[in-house]
Amino acid sequence: MNRITHWIGGAARPGTSGRVGPVFNPATGEQTSEVDLASAAEVSEAVAVARQAAQEWRSASLAKRSTVLFKFRELLAAQTQELAAIITSEHGKVLSDAAGEVARGLENAEFATGIPHLMKGSFSEQAATGVDVYSIKQPLGVVAGITPFNFPAMVPLWMCTTAIAAGNAFVLKPSEKDPSSALFLARLWKEAGLPEGVFTVVNGDKEAVDAILTHPDIAAVSFVGSTPIAKYIYETGTAHGKRVQALGGAKNHMVVLPDAELDAAADAAVNAAYGSAGERCMAVSVVVAVGDVAGPLVDAIAARLPKLKIGAGTDPESQMGPLITAQHREKVAGYIARGAAEGATVVADGREAEVPGDGYFLGVTLLDNVKPSMDVYVDEIFGPVLAVVRAETYAEAVALINDNEYGNGTAIFTRDGGAARQFQFDVNAGMVGVNVPIPVPVAYYSFGGWKASLFGDTHMYGPDGIHFFTRSKVVTSRWPDPGTSAIDLGFPTNR
Repeated sequence: MNRITHWIGGAARPGTSGRVGPVFNPATGEQTSEVDLASAAEVSEAVAVARQAAQEWRSASLAKRSTVLFKFRELLAAQTQELAAIITSEHGKVLSDAAGEVARGLENAEFATGIPHLMKGSFSEQAATGVDVYSIKQPLGVVAGITPFNFPAMVPLWMCTTAIAAGNAFVLKPSEKDPSSALFLARLWKEAGLPEGVFTVVNGDKEAVDAILTHPDIAAVSFVGSTPIAKYIYETGTAHGKRVQALGGAKNHMVVLPDAELDAAADAAVNAAYGSAGERCMAVSVVVAVGDVAGPLVDAIAARLPKLKIGAGTDPESQMGPLITAQHREKVAGYIARGAAEGATVVADGREAEVPGDGYFLGVTLLDNVKPSMDVYVDEIFGPVLAVVRAETYAEAVALINDNEYGNGTAIFTRDGGAARQFQFDVNAGMVGVNVPIPVPVAYYSFGGWKASLFGDTHMYGPDGIHFFTRSKVVTSRWPDPGTSAIDLGFPTNR
């Protein structure tokens, strides 16, 4: 059985807790590896190594940091296919989707190479007579990332590239369901010349998470996952004096107006709902069809579904792979049954799909006439299930989005520029697409939702990432001539 270890001090290190977790190939249902699960003591040991490394790394010049980031970026680009294959073997998504994940992570490495510019402060000469004031950005020290199974390479790259470029040491706790991508990134960092201990991987479960959240030497925690866990991460981390950004769940709505280009909207709905088997926090799970576009739109989506090829992610012809675990497959299938029982029209039933082998496959499901009171609408299903809600007006469609507890991403499909502009003004969500179904921002903006989709004050990566992984210091300086000082107990004024 393959053993997946930790990465501490620039080298693979087997665990000592005696606890391991299984890692499966979702396309076959076979266990392929065992991953070490760290104890609190092992986390503490890893943090101690990272703390020592952070003290030296923060002194590295911006030019040195940028050089390491450039090298890391080149190595990642050259080995995209190798990393994509690892992702597919443990997550199940098709190879093209896995390669796309790496490409989006690569954009964050590219952004971080500009750290000399991104770390610039400000300077005010002669703020008072003979006094200059300036601000500088400094790293926090040791920071941590707790990342989800659905993007085992991209989400860690959202965090670690910015954190490391800013001068921090980074401790990564990846999902124990697909941890090998994290070890691959660790080896790339080492090859790029990153000093030992600046990038650490600690595999584990809740014990490791709690150790990270309570450790006094970890200054900040970045998290992506479900809303209940995001809330727990935020409350626990902040209670222990940490800076926390915790991205939670989503129920992303795609509004289709009557004037939308029908084929484009149908293609977008299929791509955004069923890509990666719906296991994306930015997947479209609800289409809001406004007015008389509903019937033709449902027919157009339904007509595309029989043509989709479902199979192992390693098959070049596959367009959608399996779900992550057998338990999750059964959970998603249960939602389909509940939707039908609650009165939704089952246009396509993914439970009827037949894929050879023992993988965790579930076909694509399309539910029409879904009501906001139904479980399939209220809950984040995180699977290949698309619900269609019919709305009479634009105002009704916007109200559905704004009344929902989540506010991650949303989209509108229309040919009316005025309607699109009004939508971006009206809607309460952190990311908005106009004729773009999955509006994940480019790396030089920032990713994050509103409402129950985000706990914390800052979004992830981009400018907000620099802000999150640094703190500002303001320096007020005077260089007086000898003999000009005097005793004055009054409050100082800027004159």
